Amino acid sequence: YRHLDYHRLWDPNEFAVSCFKIIMYSIQAQYSHHVIQEILGHLDVRKRDSPRVRAGIIQVLLEAVAIAAKGSIGPTVLEVFNTLLKHLRISVDFELGDRRSSAGSATFSTSSKESDERIVQNAIIQTIGFFGSNLPDYQRSEIMMFIMGKVPVFGTTSQSLDTSHLGDLGTRRIQIMLLRSLLMVTSGYKATTITNALPSPFLDPLLSPSLMEDSELRQLVLEILHNLIDRHDNRAKLRGIRIIPDVSDLKIKRDKISRQDVSFMKKHGQQLYRHIYLGCKEEDNVQKNFELLFTSLALTTIELANEEVVIDLIRLAIALQDIAIINEDNLSVFNRCGVMALVAAYLNFLSQMIAVPAFCQHVSKVIETRSLEAPYFLPETIFKDKCNLPKSLEKDERNLFFLTNKIAESLGGSGYSVERLSVPYVPQVTDEDRLSRRKSIVDTVSIQVDILPGNNPEDKVDNTEEITFEALKKAIDNNGLEEQEKEKRRLVIEKFQKAPFEEIAAQCETKANLLHDRLAQILELTIRPPPSPSGTMTITAGHAHYQSVPVYEMKFPDLCVY
Repeated sequence: YRHLDYHRLWDPNEFAVSCFKIIMYSIQAQYSHHVIQEILGHLDVRKRDSPRVRAGIIQVLLEAVAIAAKGSIGPTVLEVFNTLLKHLRISVDFELGDRRSSAGSATFSTSSKESDERIVQNAIIQTIGFFGSNLPDYQRSEIMMFIMGKVPVFGTTSQSLDTSHLGDLGTRRIQIMLLRSLLMVTSGYKATTITNALPSPFLDPLLSPSLMEDSELRQLVLEILHNLIDRHDNRAKLRGIRIIPDVSDLKIKRDKISRQDVSFMKKHGQQLYRHIYLGCKEEDNVQKNFELLFTSLALTTIELANEEVVIDLIRLAIALQDIAIINEDNLSVFNRCGVMALVAAYLNFLSQMIAVPAFCQHVSKVIETRSLEAPYFLPETIFKDKCNLPKSLEKDERNLFFLTNKIAESLGGSGYSVERLSVPYVPQVTDEDRLSRRKSIVDTVSIQVDILPGNNPEDKVDNTEEITFEALKKAIDNNGLEEQEKEKRRLVIEKFQKAPFEEIAAQCETKANLLHDRLAQILELTIRPPPSPSGTMTITAGHAHYQSVPVYEMKFPDLCVY
């Protein structure tokens, strides 16, 4: 190492690579991890050197790992990943530090330093990906969990990399780097069951970045999901979003849905649907986002869909169509047309996969009508480089939309249980939005409770209502209100009769969790523990102190005093 350092042979590093290749091939496989440990130790020693020197050492490590991965790598698996992730954070820190120091003066040297740090980061990601992809499946799943645990998520405290001093920009860079590393590790991973590929401790934190308002992060999450869901290498056949004339030409490979996969969808299906649904509502979606969302729906259909899941996916597709039609989120015309094109491409794929003639006929008729009257609702048109977008979208052109009643009629005749199609899909309400720094229902609920409302004179409102003929007429005629109440009760009863049990249970559990959290916060604000003669422990500067209260100074409630 001294020779390589003194003669500056890490940049360029051809000689160093040759030396370590000779060393790795000259020793027995069971001792190769000692060489890797030495390289990692030297990388720690030279962590303050120039980016090109660090990149040269990491590339030497990559060559050594490539040789060691074929044999035994001993106890260094987690050590390699931990050290590389630590240096990834250091590199991002250096990059942002150079950018801050040069704020306002765009110099060539600074841009060169930033590009050199990117070389270091890419070398680290390549090493992580190559090392992880050569591990056996049981170790690779552990590494996937390890990397996922290092991804920082806004608002949470975990064992993730410390990015508190990096700010939002640095945290985003770390997130992207770690997800790119995870994408390389999951490439080629083939689990026997989807439960092994996506266990709950891994799925929950993985899906959390898919709710962030960053299109690149959402794209990486979807690509990682594709690596894990696609167990028959069908993803390449589904690349791009388009109306596929004949799905049978793709020669899709699939097996019968296993019992474990059915159990997974019952437990986590609503979670996957929710993230696809919310992902379609993002304003910064581009063509790649829609392509990846289409692939997600198609792979779910191929790998995980039984008849019950098919109905849920159709409900989800109709709900996505409603997003574009109703436009409660004030999406742009491009996004609304993109969602409509996504739904068209997916229902065309799904109808041919389940091969119900009446369903295929309805989908084909709508697509044909769109091609003549509204081509911007089809992916081949909306995702062109130059597409003439309409100024507004009409809501009453029913022949351009996929209709629930038509789909129910076509599937009902083929033996599908279509009762649940009449229940609109509504995503679960969870606190994942808060963790992902998105405004959610959880964040907007105030925990302040006004026991006596109206005490503040500024908040008082004059509740006197002007008495007019119309007001008296409304007061006498309550039939309209009664009809609305009956309709609400009918919808609630119908939902509990036809909605899947998992969806009802998840919604009830969510409401219960919300109420429990609010109650705990209210009690924490209003209830304080009484003073104790033994003292109350307080921690100051890392040291515990006990503040004792004499009994004669304590104030007891009247009922406790005799």
